[in-house]
Amino acid sequence: MSNDTVLMYASTESADMRHVIPHEVHDPFLYIETDGERYTAIKSLEAARMRDVQGMTVFPLEELGYDDLRAAGQDPDTAELNALVEACRRTGVTSAAVPPTFPLEVADHLREHGIALHVDRELFVMRRRVKTPEELAGIRRAQVAAEAGVSFVAASLDRAEIGSDGGLLLDGEPLTCEWLKEGIRAAYLRNGCEDAGMIVAHGAQTCIGHHAGSGQIFAGEPVTVDICPRDVISGGNSDMTRTFVKGEINEELAFYYRIVKESFDATLAAIRPGLPVAELHRISCEPIERAGQPTQLSKKPGEVLDEGYFHSLGHGIGLEVHEAPSLNQNDAVLVVGDVIAIEPGCYRQGFGGVRLEDIVRVTEDGYELITDYPYELTPVSLPRGA
Repeated sequence: MSNDTVLMYASTESADMRHVIPHEVHDPFLYIETDGERYTAIKSLEAARMRDVQGMTVFPLEELGYDDLRAAGQDPDTAELNALVEACRRTGVTSAAVPPTFPLEVADHLREHGIALHVDRELFVMRRRVKTPEELAGIRRAQVAAEAGVSFVAASLDRAEIGSDGGLLLDGEPLTCEWLKEGIRAAYLRNGCEDAGMIVAHGAQTCIGHHAGSGQIFAGEPVTVDICPRDVISGGNSDMTRTFVKGEINEELAFYYRIVKESFDATLAAIRPGLPVAELHRISCEPIERAGQPTQLSKKPGEVLDEGYFHSLGHGIGLEVHEAPSLNQNDAVLVVGDVIAIEPGCYRQGFGGVRLEDIVRVTEDGYELITDYPYELTPVSLPRGA
């Protein structure tokens, strides 16, 4: 046996499984990767589609003795577990690495039958750091959907009128976060995507972590649009944030925008393979600290920040919205093929703030900015993906 044998037991809702199986499978199944070969032990209903996966040898459970085990009196779950043992026997698997999410019941049963399993988190993290061509294409499609959603919000804010109490009105009705979210979801559907997470928040809500946002929007306050469409075909995600203001922009918001955009630009320019993510995070903090605002770098040990630049720089993105590498003070290093979301921000409790976010692919000579949308606080509507 080679040392790189891998076992997974999951549906393709698992990102680790979806990384190797390009289509949806709703029920869990066994995936085996050993000596350069790939196998699945799966219900016969899914066997035909699985045979279309390049290089895949498929064992329907019936070929692994499932029917005989049932006839011998075993319940369906036990019969399937024993069929999985047979799949390992046929492929010569006696030991394997599994992801942290590998089911305990399956692990216990395989171990009882002499198959040694060990959790290797880092192995599975690194397998997904470099995106497959299908995943990258899906991320790009999801980004078009994200830009369509943001553009819808910008166009709605641009068309809105300011009521006598400062509340925004669109076609005579209050312009609310809830209504804007409905429009964003419609933009997703037009672009082959579904909702994997959405924030449309206004005013003081924009400083409250992942507050989803609610209620009528008012003139002069920040509107943070932080949205994550998922490509239906591939499962690839995007993540994009813009902050808009309808009406006059006050000095504090203009100040936050200036230092956040400076942080964003410095961060983007520094991206390259081999760069420690801790250094990238430090670079993003510098302009904000120079402006006298707190960051994770300047806070005291044990202090909980809820103002200034209180969160990390961002995260990897792919089959999950948040995946490795985390862009904070850790030991990870950027690698060619990483897709990362960079999202500096600055805020004050009770007031709100500004956040900007784009997705970036790390290339051999630097980076590729996948997002293509303006950054201004004044709402800018573009036709892409509309």
